[in-house]
Formats: sequence, C-alpha cells, structure tokens
Amino acid sequence: MSQYQLVSDDGQPPRERSRRYNPQAIAKYYRYRPWLVFWRAFLIIWYLGGFVLRFLLDRWRNVTEKNKLKRATDLRQTLTRLGTTFIKVGQALSTRPDLVQKDFLAELVKLQDRLPPFDNETAFAIIEQDLDRSLEETYREISPNPVAAASLGQVYQAELYTGEKVAVKVQRPNLRPTITLDLYLMRWTASWIAPWLPLNMGHDLTLIVDEFGTKLFEEIDYFNEARNAEKFATNFSEDSTVKVPAIYWRYTSDRVLTLEWIDGFKLTDTASIEAAGVDPNEVVKIGVVSGLRQLLEFGFFHADPHPGNLFAMPDGRMAYIDFGMMDQLNEQTKETLAASVVHLINRDYYRLADDFKTLGFLASETDITPIIPALEKVLGNAMGEKVKDFNFKTITDEFSELMYDYPFRVPAKFSLIIRSLVTQEGLALTLDPEFSIVEVAYPYVAKRLLRGESPAMRRRLLEVLIHDGKFKWERLENMLAIAQTDGNLDLLPTAQLGLQYLLSDEGRYLRQQILLALTENDRLHTAEVQRLWDLVKDEFQPNRIFDVAWNAIKEMSSDRVAALMTIGQD
Repeated sequence: MSQYQLVSDDGQPPRERSRRYNPQAIAKYYRYRPWLVFWRAFLIIWYLGGFVLRFLLDRWRNVTEKNKLKRATDLRQTLTRLGTTFIKVGQALSTRPDLVQKDFLAELVKLQDRLPPFDNETAFAIIEQDLDRSLEETYREISPNPVAAASLGQVYQAELYTGEKVAVKVQRPNLRPTITLDLYLMRWTASWIAPWLPLNMGHDLTLIVDEFGTKLFEEIDYFNEARNAEKFATNFSEDSTVKVPAIYWRYTSDRVLTLEWIDGFKLTDTASIEAAGVDPNEVVKIGVVSGLRQLLEFGFFHADPHPGNLFAMPDGRMAYIDFGMMDQLNEQTKETLAASVVHLINRDYYRLADDFKTLGFLASETDITPIIPALEKVLGNAMGEKVKDFNFKTITDEFSELMYDYPFRVPAKFSLIIRSLVTQEGLALTLDPEFSIVEVAYPYVAKRLLRGESPAMRRRLLEVLIHDGKFKWERLENMLAIAQTDGNLDLLPTAQLGLQYLLSDEGRYLRQQILLALTENDRLHTAEVQRLWDLVKDEFQPNRIFDVAWNAIKEMSSDRVAALMTIGQD
C-alpha cells in the first residue's frame, strides 16, 4: 500500500496510516475516484440546498416568524447529517450571538455535546481492539450508554480498578475518510472562488483550509490530544484558577482517550453555577485571562474554546476538557500581539499598522501612510469613547469592508487565533452583554509590560512610554492605574525588575529620557511624579522598599552599581 494512501479501496481507513494532513496526497487519491467526490458533493448540495430553499420559501410565504423554531432545528439536523466537518462549522457559529439570531443559536449550541451517539457495541469494540484487552479487564465499571456525544466521538463515565473516576472518549468509526473527502471539496471550492474575490480576500484561502485540515487531523489523533493536555497542564501548573484533567496513558490509544473525570457545569448554565455559589462573570474572566496567557505568554493556545469544552467547577475554578485543536505561536508573534493591544489602547495607529505588517496582515512592502486614516476611522469607531466599548464584532464588520479597499489579508496561521478570540468573546457576551475583551486584556498586557521580564517586552515598554522622542508621563500613569484594576499586581517585584533594568547598560536610554522628562522646559516636573506616587504609595512600605532596593543592588555587578553614581551624567 502506498504511504500516501489515506483510505482503502472500500473507503475504510487502514490501521497503518499517516496521521498528518497532506492535501497533495488527498488530491491524488480522489483524482482517481471521482464517483466518491461526485456523490459527496451531491449530498452536500442536496442537504444544504434543501435547507436554503425551505428558508427562502418561508420568506416568500411570509411565515418566517411562524417557522423560525422549525427552521432552526432543520439547520442543526442538516449539519448533523453532513457530519464532522459541518458540525465544526455549526459549533463555531454557536458561540457568535452577534452573528446568529437567538432561535438558531439555541439549536446550534446542541452541536457542542448533544449529538446523536453511535451504537455502544461499536464503541466498546473499538476500546477492546485499541487497548488490546477486554472491557472488564480495563475498567471496574463503565456506563452502559454515553454521557455525551460530540462531533469526533462520545464519552462514557467509568471507574478504574485503582478507584479513580474517569471519562473515556471513543472516536466515531470511519471518521478519517469523511473528513478527507470534505477537506478535498472545501479546498477545491476555495481554489475555484478565490480568483472571483478581491485579491487580499482570496489570498491564502486554500492555506486557511489547509490550516483547518492540519488541525482537524491532529484533533482525531487522541495520542496527540493527550500530549497537548499535559503540555497545557504544565503551562498552568502554578495557576490555581485553571483545572486540566490528568491523562491515563495505560488506557489511551489514537482512538480511545481515558482522562480524569471533571465534575462541573457548562459555562452557559448560569443557574447551576450561581446555585453552587460561584459568580459566572468571574469564571468567564478566568477563561479570558487564561486565553490571553495562552496567546501572549505561553504561545500554546486552545483553538476551540466553545462551552462544550469549558466547565465551571464548584470551587470556582475553570476546567478545560478538550485539547484536540491547539496551536503554537513563536516569540515574535506573542510580543507583537501584546504590543498591538497597547498601541490600540493608546490609539497609536502608525505603530499598529507596523504591527499588522509584522503579523502578516499587510505585506512587508506596503506603504502604510494611506492606510493610517482608514485604521483610525475603523478602530476609532470600534473603541468608542471608552475601552469597554470595544468588541470584535465591530472590528469584524468594519474590517470586512476595509479589505475591499486596502491590501489587508488574513494569514492562514491567524485563522485559529481569530476563531479562538471571537469564540471567547461570543461566550462572554452570552453571559454578559456589556463584556469587553479588551477591558480585560489591557490590565494583563500592562502588567506584563511593566514587569519587563524579557528584552523584547522591555523594548515594547519603551515604545509605549517614549513617543516622538519624548517620555509620556500620562501613559505610564494610565498603565499603572489599569494594571492595578484587578488587584493582582504586586508592584514591589515589578519595581525591583525596573530598578535592575534602569541601572543596567540596557537601561541607559531610558535613564536619559527620564532625566529629560523631569527637567523638560527648564522646570522640575514634580506634579507628574506626585501623581505616580499617589497611585503606588500604599504598596511601598519603608521596610519593603529597603528590601527591594537591597536585593536589586545585590544582583548588580559593580559596574552597574557605578551607573547609579553617574546617572546624572548620561
């Protein structure tokens, strides 16, 4: 059998198969099996076309309102019939109350974990085949029926002989052939319609499909999901607000995953959360902050954070339970994303346009001068008068129009980031219509910049504090005020890092700028210093200040300490 063969002649996946998405191998396979392609395309057109026709008939007959619940159920059933790929689309839409009307939203939410299960006999046979032992040898007991069914598989509750309560995920049979065929058709459709779209919108359209395909192939490999879960758990090992279930490797294969059972409530089940004495808004805030840490700190992020994958626990923690769709960002991308949040808040559209170039939303050779006014208009409208007025819905709507007039494009690697952000915001908006993701994001970003834990973050801090060659007191004041809003910023360690930096060779430029700012226009700027002191004085007790200063000096070399004596000569 060829190493490129993804499914056997009868349409079944061979046991020894490549676990990686390969669009060229898929195209080669289906090029010689047109009957499979035509039949699947016919089914997709038949089901989706039928739904669209029934929807339009309701409008023509003026019975849209009367049939809205019926049509919402119709859409869910249509996506379910079409299988995993289309269910994934429905899941994404189920987290967007800004795009989908309420009646349809209620039905699409059911796609997250209330899908029709496949038969137990098949599921138990897969467990025994993959784990190479009988069901009775593996688990002390297992639920006779699944407790949840999702797009990729279904979950049983079980107990190990060692006493642990576990969840057993079993993959749906014959999943890979259907997915590969759908991806082939999606890629073909993308390549066909791309030339008809504006250049920047059609750009990378097939690459976006490939990105989706790569992640979908990773998602159906449960070994990969188990590794992701352990990496995710390591990242959040010191975060007491996030729970990650443990993996039981002895009872795991590429189609069976055994992991710790999580007792909790779906984030949309506000009544149960409140009954347990937990504030739903606080849990959502944990989810958003942990999402920001994934993107801006670790670079390893959950790309599918819909309510079926997130649970509020009775002790106030938030649990992640699905790690199939993950992605990794490089250091430059993390730093640029953090800087772009600050540039957005400060309405520094020139530097924001530079961030877009760095991230790939604009080509490196693009002249950003004519784009600045458009960015100012679009993002200015989205920001409104206050940070809390910002939301991704407005940005999405405005940018969709902007892309027709300017050379913006969505890099393939950012499709999952955008999906993750809009999903988190959509979930939060479901619980709190006044929620603003930027209002939560900025204190976190401000704290990271103020701490200056890496040379890159210190460079970003300089970009914020020094603008047009001048030190901006009001920006430092705003950052300190905003960073303290959630009460989690301990300024003493931050001050120690800042003092070490200021006395280092790397901090020479900042020393110069601070001295110039203090004596600008031939006067000592004591008012600005007083305002800053008023913000932080409660945290700076004399004994703690001495400890910080002494620790900072102890970690300096003699040359760096000498810089303190010559600071006025810089």
